[in-house]
Amino acid sequence: MKVHALKLPKSENSRFNSQLGLRITVQVPETHSQNVVDAVLTKDALTYGDYDSVTFKTALGTQQFKSIGTGRNSATRQVVEVPCCELSFFLPDDEVTVIQVLKLIYSAHPYEEPVIFIGPCTRTLHIRGIDEDNPNRFWNNEPQDWVPTEHR
Repeated sequence: MKVHALKLPKSENSRFNSQLGLRITVQVPETHSQNVVDAVLTKDALTYGDYDSVTFKTALGTQQFKSIGTGRNSATRQVVEVPCCELSFFLPDDEVTVIQVLKLIYSAHPYEEPVIFIGPCTRTLHIRGIDEDNPNRFWNNEPQDWVPTEHR
């Protein structure tokens, strides 16, 4: 698989590194979203720098569709609306892993035809030890509700 994402110049940069890969986005009914994440995590730790299990889930939106009757399900007369969220995560450009992860998504997803988008992506990763005294970092402030207990 050849990724065609923005490649950042290799100029002197002591703040971050960049990596080419793929952004995977999956539309899924919210009640099944964690099942999809859990399935993906059996193959890839979804590592992002010093963290793993890194995903993003949007607030609920509405996905719509109408079955045309050529698949497992008969045709529907009306458009169906389903409360869904979007899950997204980064995968390195490794065709074997990407195919295995996609198969896991198909297996865990409740739809016959899940909506899955794959796009080239460039991500940035911090360089450890840089900027740790930055007053905007959560550890240099009073803990907020979202800060894990172990980090307070």
